[in-house]
Amino acid sequence: MPLTAKVLAIFVVAYAFSPIDLIPDFIPVLGYLDDIIIVPIGIYFTLKLIPEHVLTEGRLQARQWMAQNHSKPKNWYVATLILAIWLLLAYQTWQWVAHSLV
Repeated sequence: MPLTAKVLAIFVVAYAFSPIDLIPDFIPVLGYLDDIIIVPIGIYFTLKLIPEHVLTEGRLQARQWMAQNHSKPKNWYVATLILAIWLLLAYQTWQWVAHSLV
């Protein structure tokens, strides 16, 4: 896969998961509009940069894997890690709010 496609894919994923947006999400309607427009455009251009034979081969491998295993891949370790991070952030936020109100 070309380096430019990899770099663009990393930027699109980073932007999608980043809490920093061009327009803050707390602004009604406009806050989510940048996510709705920028992320799909980034995905579109990333797919355009990937050669067709690479996409075809990847899709074929995915179909073969799905036919063999009869399910989508699951990674419970990563899911547990993400859940732990969210719980830790929620706890830290609760602690911060509790100390701010005192």
